[in-house]
Amino acid sequence: MDAQQRLDLLDGAVRDLRIEWEKFFNGSRVVPPEDLREQIQGEIRTLRNLNLRGVADNFRLGQIEARFNSFSELYNRRLRLSEEGRAPGVPVLAGRAPRFDPRRGVVLGETLSDEAVEALYHGLSRGAGKGPRFDLDSFRAYLEKQVGALRARTGCSQVRFRLEPDGDRVKLKAKPLLAGD
Repeated sequence: MDAQQRLDLLDGAVRDLRIEWEKFFNGSRVVPPEDLREQIQGEIRTLRNLNLRGVADNFRLGQIEARFNSFSELYNRRLRLSEEGRAPGVPVLAGRAPRFDPRRGVVLGETLSDEAVEALYHGLSRGAGKGPRFDLDSFRAYLEKQVGALRARTGCSQVRFRLEPDGDRVKLKAKPLLAGD
């Protein structure tokens, strides 16, 4: 396969990657297309090491690489924002009620559900009006510590966390749930 054909395939793969990322952000793909991104990165490295003969081929490879890097930066930013709950225009699926409502309360037990922790985290970040000053892993560790302390102090089996508006801020409230609650 000559360099021209490899560049054509690489160009198509970058287009396919863009489509796969859009599918991921629209919800029709469950996991990000990291496998395709790694394949493209490997092919770019391989073509760079080939020392392409023609100036036009080098220029085309540079264009494809620049477009790939631009898309990668854009999608990394979008992925980070969606993980932090700050992505603008995140589509809400019609007819599907959220499993955890942080305003009404999220019950956490000995093990913390990822969905429950994320619901509380995103509720805090939306209620604050700006992004949180902590990441999701730090928040999870904080909740684990709080649940453990309340369970040890009160003997409860579960703890209900809910978000309560307080002026222009949102407070996280915890209530131990005893056997009858």
